[in-house]
Amino acid sequence: MSSSSSSMDLLFTLLLLVSPVALAKSSPSLPAIFTFGDSIFDAGNNHFNKNCTAQADFPPYGSSFFHQPTGRFTNGRTIADFISQFIGLPLQKPFMELQIQILNGTLKRFPSNGINFASAGSGFLLDTNKVMGVTPIQTQLQQFQKLVEQNQIEKSIIQESLFLLESGSNDIFNYFLPFQTTILSPDDYVDAMLTQVNKTIDQIYKLGARRIAIFSLGPVGCVPARALLPNAPTNKCFGKMNVMAKKYNRRLENIVNIIPTKYPGAIAVFGAVYGITHRFQTYPARYGFSDVSNACCGGGTLGGLKQCGREGYKICNNPNEFMFWDFYHPTERTYHLMSKALWNGNKNKIRPFNLMALATK
Repeated sequence: MSSSSSSMDLLFTLLLLVSPVALAKSSPSLPAIFTFGDSIFDAGNNHFNKNCTAQADFPPYGSSFFHQPTGRFTNGRTIADFISQFIGLPLQKPFMELQIQILNGTLKRFPSNGINFASAGSGFLLDTNKVMGVTPIQTQLQQFQKLVEQNQIEKSIIQESLFLLESGSNDIFNYFLPFQTTILSPDDYVDAMLTQVNKTIDQIYKLGARRIAIFSLGPVGCVPARALLPNAPTNKCFGKMNVMAKKYNRRLENIVNIIPTKYPGAIAVFGAVYGITHRFQTYPARYGFSDVSNACCGGGTLGGLKQCGREGYKICNNPNEFMFWDFYHPTERTYHLMSKALWNGNKNKIRPFNLMALATK
């Protein structure tokens, strides 16, 4: 490796250590963030949905920051939380919690700092984890649309706000489940996902979204939960799954690139989460990781055979040294590193410009 390359890597590592407060000061305030997606973003919607079995509302989830379970599928904050803090906003609450508070009279109106609609386990495809009672992206959009139509969110705020969108990991993981009955080829399956992506972008634009950040999938084939799949290797990542994720990501970026042309007045960025994560895996020590394969909290092979917190689970001594918190999800520290790369990173991490620049457009 050249000395110039090493210097650049060192510089990036140092940038990651800059405090969120310092990062936030360089950005003007956005009024709100509206978040749609899956467990990467879910701030507790599933917890307040009693018909949903995909849950993280028990210890030791939330133990490193909130010191109690919040429904987030990690030990602390998510990317959506960190981005909110960088901007200087209070953390967005889950829609399901706010709806309950509005209905029982403990809250008069929806907050002005945005709303989190994300639901862990959901995907772009309606059938993804449907039996678990998750809220698919289509229903999340309907929830948002209803609030807009009822004038419960000011339209002027919407146009100035940041929209975060990330989903698809569950769709792709489920494609490889042994009891999956889809007859679609991998290419056709990705086509079906991207059809829903286009519909999602079209709908949020019509509802007023103008600042849009869409994040790629990470290396889904590397999650510890691959140990649950009979044909997946455990001594390396599941190549077929990652090939499918990369194919989806390439075409997703093409969709993001044409948003400003297709939708007048809209600006959009593509967060290259796959590349960011792959760098952590390739150079773990550089980023302070001692383990980028096993779950800090779980059980069995790779810690991927048992959900964190379930009977018989084991937990590591230092979650900050692990890339994965549980069998599917990163640790808070991993999310923190990802968030900083997305906030002020170069075009290898997010393009055509970063979230800090998007906040000033």
